Amino acid sequence: MKKRIFGFLLAFFVLGITGSADAQNLKVGYADPEIIITYMPEYTQVQSQMAIEYRTSQEALQAMAADFQDRVEKYQKQQPLLSAERQAEREAELGKLQSEIQGAASRKDEELNLRQEELMAPLLEKVQEAIDAIAKAKGLDMVIRSPALLYVNSERIININIDIAKQLGIEIDDASTAAK
Repeated sequence: MKKRIFGFLLAFFVLGITGSADAQNLKVGYADPEIIITYMPEYTQVQSQMAIEYRTSQEALQAMAADFQDRVEKYQKQQPLLSAERQAEREAELGKLQSEIQGAASRKDEELNLRQEELMAPLLEKVQEAIDAIAKAKGLDMVIRSPALLYVNSERIININIDIAKQLGIEIDDASTAAK
């Protein structure tokens, strides 16, 4: 959502300066780094690595949940034989264990998100370097992220997705890179 708002503000900025004399010479390009990344061979490796890490994380959480369930069942069987004080203690233990499992799940989610960012950073850096090189080679004054575009005058604003892909040595589908 934040990216879209930024994109809209950027588009309004670009539209706002079109009335000036400098705007007549303004060269603007657009690109969709997310689409380009999905075509990179490294992206498949990142996805595979994340699938393995997600599965490992899920297995650990499932083991904790199974242990918790076993303890609950054991408590339920013993409950009629326990004093009120001992029942309260066991319920408190089970509540604590349940909270620990929920905390572990939250931590695992956060760890997985950080890991994905870590693995994606080199890909994003490669794409940004390619964008910078293409923008410089084409003499562009600015490059806008394309998902935020509502309208593109193709005579004044150019799609550089194909150029970026060529720079990275990958092939992408022309139709998937056009402004929608």
